[in-house]
Amino acid sequence: MNATLTPRQPEGSAHAARRAGPRRPEAAAPAARPIGSSGAADEHLVSLLVPNSIEGEQYRALRHQIEQRHKDDGLTVVAISSPTPADGKTTTAINLAGALAQDPQARVLLVDGDLRVPSVSEQLGLGEVAGPGLVEAILDPGRSLDDVVRDLPLFNLSVLPAGRSPSAPYEVLKSPRLGDLFQEARRRFDYILVDTPPIVPVPDCRVISKWVDGFMVVVAAHKTPRRLLQEALNVTEPGKLMGLVFNRDERLLTRAYGYYGYGQQHGRARAAERGRGGAPRSQPCP
Repeated sequence: MNATLTPRQPEGSAHAARRAGPRRPEAAAPAARPIGSSGAADEHLVSLLVPNSIEGEQYRALRHQIEQRHKDDGLTVVAISSPTPADGKTTTAINLAGALAQDPQARVLLVDGDLRVPSVSEQLGLGEVAGPGLVEAILDPGRSLDDVVRDLPLFNLSVLPAGRSPSAPYEVLKSPRLGDLFQEARRRFDYILVDTPPIVPVPDCRVISKWVDGFMVVVAAHKTPRRLLQEALNVTEPGKLMGLVFNRDERLLTRAYGYYGYGQQHGRARAAERGRGGAPRSQPCP
């Protein structure tokens, strides 16, 4: 199924094919936002709106880390989470998926795995177009990915929305059916980005962890308490912890993200030095 997500100045019908190497919107002010059925998408989705901006380059640095792991280790499914709510994980997941999808040969799926407070469809401005999603596919084995995945051909991106809000999200995610869906997705996509619930308040990430290859943890500077970050790292499987995505200013989520490797031997994030006023530096994990 195709979902409408078009910029203020449409690029034309020649880009309808999802794998045909769609042309990207030109760099512009964040006001030129793609429009879904319910209104404008979030202005911080720079990988979709202004991919050639300085902010967009930061997500391409993250993209490079994932592409290298994909090539070297076969990494396919990456969960994006955070110790606490409102750290910027959903914005990071969407922008990272958009950055990966800038490669016209890449097949990218963005999954809204936060069944408690789903935000992907809202940020993309999809509204009711999102329709049935992950919850319906888990509860109804008769549904395939084709029934619930929405394609955004202009951006070479596919989206699996969360679907309806279940009364017991943890029990839904515990279903073996979730593993079947991820296996099906692995056969069809090169990269699968999963926006998960925050790690500390709820146990959902512990269930999702068995189906993903790696975790990126988003941290909001001057907001995320150090003790909660440490707790999040303690409960995340060490071998799957890829690194931290550092959000310097929650009010401008995409202005300054940096990627830092997580040294398991130290049990803490290693921050690269930052030049005053400069863009964050990227440091691969060991």
